[in-house]
Amino acid sequence: MLNQQISDIFAEMADIMEILAEDPFRINTYRKVSRIISDSSQDIASLAAAGTLEEIPGIGKSTAAKIHEFVHTGKIEAHQDLLKKIPSGLLELLKIPGIGPKGVASLWKGLKVQNINDLQKAIDSHILENLPGFGEKKAQSLAKGIAFLQSTRGRILLCHAEAIAEHIISQLLTAIPKVKIEIAGSLRRGRETIGDIDLLAQAPDSEKLIETFTHLSGIQQVTAAGDTKASILYSDPEICSDFVQIDLRVISKESMGAAWQYFTGSKAHNVRLREIAVKKKLKLNEYGLFQGEKQIAGKVEAEVYEKLGLTFVPPTLREDRGEIELAQNNNLPPILSLSDIRGDLHMHSPESDGRATIEDLAMAALLLNYEYIAITDHSKSSVIANGLDTKRLLKHIQNIKKINDSLKNFTILAASEVDILADGSLDYPDEILQQLDFVMASVHSGMTGDKEKLTARLCHAMESPYVNCIGHPTGRMLNIRDAMQLDMAQIIRTAAQTHTALEVSSNPLRLDLNDIHCRMAIDAGVKLIINTDAHDVYGLRDMRYGVTTAQRGWVRKSDVLNCQPLSVLRKWIDQKRKSR
Repeated sequence: MLNQQISDIFAEMADIMEILAEDPFRINTYRKVSRIISDSSQDIASLAAAGTLEEIPGIGKSTAAKIHEFVHTGKIEAHQDLLKKIPSGLLELLKIPGIGPKGVASLWKGLKVQNINDLQKAIDSHILENLPGFGEKKAQSLAKGIAFLQSTRGRILLCHAEAIAEHIISQLLTAIPKVKIEIAGSLRRGRETIGDIDLLAQAPDSEKLIETFTHLSGIQQVTAAGDTKASILYSDPEICSDFVQIDLRVISKESMGAAWQYFTGSKAHNVRLREIAVKKKLKLNEYGLFQGEKQIAGKVEAEVYEKLGLTFVPPTLREDRGEIELAQNNNLPPILSLSDIRGDLHMHSPESDGRATIEDLAMAALLLNYEYIAITDHSKSSVIANGLDTKRLLKHIQNIKKINDSLKNFTILAASEVDILADGSLDYPDEILQQLDFVMASVHSGMTGDKEKLTARLCHAMESPYVNCIGHPTGRMLNIRDAMQLDMAQIIRTAAQTHTALEVSSNPLRLDLNDIHCRMAIDAGVKLIINTDAHDVYGLRDMRYGVTTAQRGWVRKSDVLNCQPLSVLRKWIDQKRKSR
């Protein structure tokens, strides 16, 4: 995590310098250093201690000195000096989608805008429209960007919430080994972003547990502390920069199951359960299920559902989207499992912007008991990602086949993540695409604009007999960039008509398709592929987030192509190529 902190500081220095219109060469140098450190699989602190930082291409003497300074002091003086030169609110403006350092500089110098509130006033009063380089459309776009940013405040990524919860639980178990702690709330349900973290505990000494919890390192504020409940405002910069509220409740053994069900939620799901209980002349709350004064369930969570006449509803389905009715009729869909995944069809090697060799990715996949993977390096239009031109791609295909020949009971597909161009055409001609085993087509640029045109762009790409899957279809980046404006119903209809799969990206920043779109897709008969978009061997472990998202969308094993044997996947690919 230290790598990312250092990377972020160099990126921020570049942003400030660009706002101040300072030396472009130094700006580009800092951006390059930021990218190098972020992409490095080596621990920068260890390299600093060994005195080998300058052996990394792109890191010079001056940069290495700044890294040493941060490793030893926790800050870089040059960064602190730059921060003093601008209003602090300007950096917050850079979080708004659609605006960069030069735009921020124009707002500051032209309209004296120093923060988001100032910008909102400039939009509302229409004076922003008269600023050179902006205009009415840009003002409308920034207004939407501000609304998006405000809607994501106070919510952290699923992966960050999971890491924080596990870290807290580990500290508590180390201090009090006999305590039993469970995760509840939206984190347990697998929501893509989390507002706060709910923990439930059984402990022989609740007072000691609460005392330990409210004195953990990383606490910014203790907002409540009683005999059986405490709330803290917590921050761990090694995981994420945001603060998160964590609630801990100590529950009796007799009520643990009922409490786990109640505090897992969702609210809508719980309301439906209470309605069923009332009809049966029962009372359901966090303490148990009662018939009069007698508790008839509550020690075990599954018992609550059983006594209400329902089959057990997995946490990821508890959103009141029809699961109650199906559980009443013992007809819930079989839930997808991580162990159902047979392969990963989206990852990158150093041939484009990956950081692990093809051989290393294959070995990591074998350790996950996969049967196949696809190497999907970028196409030529993704210049920033070192995309492959035709000549490099053909050589790359041959190299993958050569590596494949040395493997037993495992297959590497020669594939590509091909850019969908502005008109919906593809970055490689058909005679090149047909030499690939698998084609992932994705949008990486030109993601704003007219909804009809963006929809037509993706639909046109799916018409190609060689496009097997649309990668991260909406292009969103959680808490960073909103989804493209698309007619998802039309996208899904076209996918069904053209025999094209849609990706569920397991990258925790994407989770795209989301759960709602997953449900729409499988209802229309569209096949899904759950991938990681891994750029190193560690990225392969993100598959669980995509599976969780698919679970929330009621996706079954039969709906997912990479839950099938390779022979079935190949047959599915051939079917499209031969039918068109």
